[in-house]
Amino acid sequence: MTTQKSSLHIRNLHRNPYDFDQLISCVPELKHYVFVNAYGTNTINFSLPKAVKLLNRALLLHFYRIKKWDIPETNLCPPIPGRADYIHYIADLLAEENSEIPTGISVSGLDIGTGANLVYPLLAHRSYGWEMLGTDINLDSLENAQHILDQNPDLLSAIHLKQQPDSHHIFKNIIQAGDRFTFSMCNPPFHDSEESALKGNLRKTKNVIQSKSKKPLLNFGGQQSELWCEGGEISFISKMIEESSQYSSQVLWFTCLVSKKDNLHKLTTLLKKVKALDIKTIDMAQGQKISRILAWTFIPQKERTSWF
Repeated sequence: MTTQKSSLHIRNLHRNPYDFDQLISCVPELKHYVFVNAYGTNTINFSLPKAVKLLNRALLLHFYRIKKWDIPETNLCPPIPGRADYIHYIADLLAEENSEIPTGISVSGLDIGTGANLVYPLLAHRSYGWEMLGTDINLDSLENAQHILDQNPDLLSAIHLKQQPDSHHIFKNIIQAGDRFTFSMCNPPFHDSEESALKGNLRKTKNVIQSKSKKPLLNFGGQQSELWCEGGEISFISKMIEESSQYSSQVLWFTCLVSKKDNLHKLTTLLKKVKALDIKTIDMAQGQKISRILAWTFIPQKERTSWF
């Protein structure tokens, strides 16, 4: 009997342990990194950047038909199961207004900080057929994301990219007059400095391999804009909330991951201050890490069904 990763969303395609024979058939190079652990289970060393990237490539090809996915060594290499969970919980949020999960390009999503990996738009479109706009301040990241799209031409009509030219803004310069998005999503940088990011990665590495190494292994990589910003997570999300009120009629649900539970009180207080009409906190497990989605809207409930 197969043991499920029960903390993942019920529709998550990665609830069962990885079938490495299947994944190796998709990406043969992965076989060099698979070994049998002390429990007699096939696995990889998640502290090795190359192994994680090959695993991602295989998962994206096998489950989501994404061909030739690749990212530079310096960019964030996200764990796919946790990223998929965010998408599925957004689908549940939209279903509350629609009586069923809305699918197809009538749903338009905005991914803030899409990165070189483009994972959220890829998963969102392949899972539910949604149209997605990915934004980032880093032009190199967007160029890599565009290369992924070019390798998968069937996605070009459904996933689009836009650079944010000003790091002081999140929605300004992106949402134009006449634009309407069913939801926005963001996995914000939650460290407040490069030093904090490196310390956090060292703790993560130790958790993965029980190592006493003092040298951080950036197994998930990450550019500065992906990992940290001045003021950390609380500053970034506060800026997002304040700016969201200026686009209150153009986005049905604003959402953002919040990694630190202690930040929720201050953020919900700010949401009430900007007169959000509905505020939700959705708990979500991402591997060893417990996170949550903060969602808010300025649209009156009686008007929300007209968005679908």
